[in-house]
Amino acid sequence: MTRIIFWLLIAAACWSLYNRVGQIELGPGVMAPAAPQQEKLDPPLRHRMDQYEITQLATFAIRAKVLAKENYRFDRGADLAPTDLALGWGKMSDEGILAEIKISQSNRFYYWRVESFPLPRQEIETQSANMHLIPANDSVKRALAQIRRGDIIEMSGSLVNVVSADGGWRWNTSLTRDDTGRGACELIWVENLQIVTP
Repeated sequence: MTRIIFWLLIAAACWSLYNRVGQIELGPGVMAPAAPQQEKLDPPLRHRMDQYEITQLATFAIRAKVLAKENYRFDRGADLAPTDLALGWGKMSDEGILAEIKISQSNRFYYWRVESFPLPRQEIETQSANMHLIPANDSVKRALAQIRRGDIIEMSGSLVNVVSADGGWRWNTSLTRDDTGRGACELIWVENLQIVTP
């Protein structure tokens, strides 16, 4: 039993070190002050990608801090959107505030919890979001692979709905930043992505 506990402690220490090495720390201060920008596309634009029909509903652009990053390989949408980023802007891009918020991702959701609120709940919910990213090109794929927690990124493309070719599977985007829970994530066709960490 003692040996098992020893190895569990070693594993926990290694995981903690890995997370610190893979995380960017910029210090306190708002790093991405503006809210995301979007503009409705009328009419929507449609195109095919492999076995999917993608409908672009609105242009979308954001400068934000990466609160968490999760890669997916085995769920239904993994071949389409292999990476989710939890992103923060406004006060949710301030590490002085983020130090008081525990953030994680799992099963295509972004979770946060606090012991005491450094911000009103509504500001946490409306200045951060989980975003499912569909890379439109190889440049975006390469940038996604390099992103680390804590980075500042700039991203543009469009908010999309997706339908499989047989019509049996759908994945829809949120079109607002003030929703929460199931269906509140943005599904983004990403055409440009840059890491702009100072």
